[in-house]
Amino acid sequence: MKPGSEICRAFSLRNRRAGLVKTSMTTKLQVAAILIFLTGLSCAGERDPALSGFFAAPLGIKTTTGTDYNFTVYLAVSPQQREHGLMFVRTLPADYGMLFINKKSRVTSMWMKNTILPLDMLFIRADGTISSIASNTVPGSLESISSEEAVMGVLELNAGTSKRLNLAPGDKVIHSAFATRSNDGVSPANGRR
Repeated sequence: MKPGSEICRAFSLRNRRAGLVKTSMTTKLQVAAILIFLTGLSCAGERDPALSGFFAAPLGIKTTTGTDYNFTVYLAVSPQQREHGLMFVRTLPADYGMLFINKKSRVTSMWMKNTILPLDMLFIRADGTISSIASNTVPGSLESISSEEAVMGVLELNAGTSKRLNLAPGDKVIHSAFATRSNDGVSPANGRR
C-alpha cells in the first residue's frame, strides 16, 4: 500500500457521500468541454508573437460606391518595423492588416521575403486614395512589388480581401497618416457601418 493512500481513500469516500465528488463520464466530459472552451477564449485575443512591439490602430476604407469597411492595423513606422513588417507572422485575423507609413510621398517597393501569408498590398496616396492594388502576392518571393506612383503608405491585408470587399483604386483610406479624418464618413473603431 502507498503511503497516504488510506487518507486519500477516506477523503474521497467522505466527499462522495457529501456529493462533492462525481466521477461519472458525463461530468468528466463536461469539465473537459468547459476547459477547452475557456482555453479558446483566452487564446482568441492573442496576437501572433511575430507582431510583438507593433502598436495597433483603427483604419477605415470608404469605397467609391459608398460602402465603409473597418480594420485594425499594426503600424510599421520605425525603420526596424518597416523592415520586419509581416515577416514570420502565421495568422492574421480577417479584419486586420499592417500599415507602412512613409515620411513623405515616394515610389515605394515591397517584397515578401520571410512572409508566410499571401497578401494584398494597397498603395495609398497622401490624400488617402488608393493608387493601385497588388493582389495575392506570393509568400517568400523576393520579387519587387512597386507602387505605380509616389505614395504615402502601403496597407497589407490578407490575400483576397480586396476582391472580397470589391476594393479598388480611388477608394479612400481613413487614417490620421493621410489627409483624412475619421469624421470623413468612416468610424474605424465602431466596426463596419
